[in-house]
Amino acid sequence: MSSKFKNAKRIEGLDSNVWIEFTKLAADPSVVNLGQGLPDVSPPIYVKEKLSKIAAVDGLNQYTRGFGHPSLVKALSCLYEKFYHHQINPNKEILVTVGAYGSLFNAIQGLIDEGDEVIIIVPFYDCYEPMLRMVRATPVYIPLRSKPVDGRKWSSSDWTLDPQELASKFNSRTKAIILNTPHNPMGKVYTKEELQVIADLCIKYDTLCISDEVYEWLVYPGKKHLKIATFPGMWERTVTIGSGGKTYSVTGWKLGWSIGPNHLIKHLQTVQQNSVYTCATPLQEALAQAFWIDIKRMDDPQCYFNSLPRELEVKRDRMVHLLESVGLKPIVPDGGYFIIADVSSLDPRKKREAHLAGPTGHREPSWIHTLNQQRRTRERENADLSDMESNEPYDFKFVRWMTKNKKLSAIPVSAFCNSETKLQFEKFVRFCFIKKDSTLDAAEEIIKAWNKQKS
Repeated sequence: MSSKFKNAKRIEGLDSNVWIEFTKLAADPSVVNLGQGLPDVSPPIYVKEKLSKIAAVDGLNQYTRGFGHPSLVKALSCLYEKFYHHQINPNKEILVTVGAYGSLFNAIQGLIDEGDEVIIIVPFYDCYEPMLRMVRATPVYIPLRSKPVDGRKWSSSDWTLDPQELASKFNSRTKAIILNTPHNPMGKVYTKEELQVIADLCIKYDTLCISDEVYEWLVYPGKKHLKIATFPGMWERTVTIGSGGKTYSVTGWKLGWSIGPNHLIKHLQTVQQNSVYTCATPLQEALAQAFWIDIKRMDDPQCYFNSLPRELEVKRDRMVHLLESVGLKPIVPDGGYFIIADVSSLDPRKKREAHLAGPTGHREPSWIHTLNQQRRTRERENADLSDMESNEPYDFKFVRWMTKNKKLSAIPVSAFCNSETKLQFEKFVRFCFIKKDSTLDAAEEIIKAWNKQKS
């Protein structure tokens, strides 16, 4: 093959992606999918109705303003002015993008140069690192660390940054820090005190903050989502990222946005106008009309921003109870719709020895069919267990085995780590609980049957 057909060096080594393999495995109709953050709950009826009506309006099936459909950026400015407590220019300080991915891509392409250092908090959403490597930036990692837990549930708030360790990561080459709150996959909601530490360091070292806040509405009782851009001295150095897909459970619409001062957003606009140019007009108009409905009733319990977290809190607590009932140790999230748990007690290698021993005693003829079935199951599972001996992180091997043999999918947490911290998190897997009750029922049956078989 001609050397001219080789990949560009900026994408070298970035072809591996956790979503490609595990989404393909979960596509099997027999698999209960608690992996990818794909809601199977129905979006609000008014959101779907708006889109169906808009599609019939000819003028809304053509290109719209490249930086954001006028009615959508106006709705977003009206909504977020309530939190920033100052006016937001819809045309200069908001950019509508192809999902939050688009916002991240625009920010990194538009603001980060080759050789710049960018701080990433581990675990991190997996696209942060490859996007930085594509611009030849240098990721600098700092892990969340767990506090000791005595006699109570493990919470995402028990995972914190060490202030001195964080300060040691900043220097004159630090261009930005990527913040994610509420956090995926941990579910951590950063406190005012934690955000102030980050803000003070950003100001001291003249550092940008890219704040990924796509789960901003999904915060559970006792916690409050705070925007670091509202802290003194932070608006002028922060790009805040939001998501229509996460806000209204319409992830397939792929609409996101960046909010920040014009002197930052204009560089993101340059990237967008020379890449995707614009986003789908009907989707933007439908999202705008949905926002206006909820903006007018933000203090009403029926506002989707308020009703969805109430619904998800019940599902979260159900998942916590289920995982604990089979001896696992979940980390109870304060926000988002993921829960991670230590699954080392479900290690399939531990029960292989018991299975290989087989039943003992006299075999009656009536047992033959059952024994043959058990033998075939052992052979199939043991074939897959051979993969468990590779040097790959344990959680990758475990989730692959679980999806194939137990028909339950999840996502390995070490996929959200750099190479030095994979061992710290490789016994954790991430489950998604923004699912119908019937989906959670099916998952419960699988986990309980598995635990019964294990015991």
